[in-house]
Amino acid sequence: MNSARMALHAVRLLASRGTLTVTELARELAVAPSTAHRVLTNCVAAGFARQEHGGGPYLPAKAMHEITLSITSAVTLRDAAGGQLAELRERTGLTTSMLVLEGRAARFVQSLEGFGPQRAGTRLGRVLPAHCTSGGKAMLAFCSPDDLGRRYPGHRLEGLTARSVVDWDCLVRELTRIRLRGWAANIGESDRAVTGIGAPVLLGSGEPAAAVTLAAAASHVGTRAEIEPFVEPLLHAANVIQTLLRGSREGGSRTAGVPSSA
Repeated sequence: MNSARMALHAVRLLASRGTLTVTELARELAVAPSTAHRVLTNCVAAGFARQEHGGGPYLPAKAMHEITLSITSAVTLRDAAGGQLAELRERTGLTTSMLVLEGRAARFVQSLEGFGPQRAGTRLGRVLPAHCTSGGKAMLAFCSPDDLGRRYPGHRLEGLTARSVVDWDCLVRELTRIRLRGWAANIGESDRAVTGIGAPVLLGSGEPAAAVTLAAAASHVGTRAEIEPFVEPLLHAANVIQTLLRGSREGGSRTAGVPSSA
């Protein structure tokens, strides 16, 4: 297998698994670890992979997400989300975003800042621990147990604020609740001044492709009662994006507590 084919195989593995180590790639390619390391180094140089720390697993990087946003069978994720994010912002006045998973992190790949005193600033381009964001938790809730195990092999969770969930069992219980109701909340877990709610965009297999979020200043939206009015428009936007992404006009509707998944 030549170097180009090995690199392509590495990118495919990274896209499907979310993380990839030198040892795993060496085993998949039946090559020496030094060769696998060289392949992954080339993937990093091309913008398809990244490492959070030396010696750690490789994660999808910006170039891979650009491909995800640009290519689908029916409509691009970027196009499917763009109009709905703008409509959702106009309907709520809050900051709207779309996130995708990068291993244990969530990247803000699209974001439109809201208007008025309730809005939070845009986080376009930022990468945060997935379990500390509403969109990240919304996606993690629909990952399989095996997928979660690959993303969090040691069940270690690092917090960003005093409100972040750092206990694995607590996170698993919360993900179960999120899966049942179809949306997630984040009140000061990534930034004490920000409240977020997120809903997943699911593929036909039920796996998460992305998440749609609303963000507000915690001083204006900081309780369940204050969050509640924004849940229905959020779920509607996520459902429309999901339907467009699947290439169907008959995706059905999603209501609070009832996620639409195949």
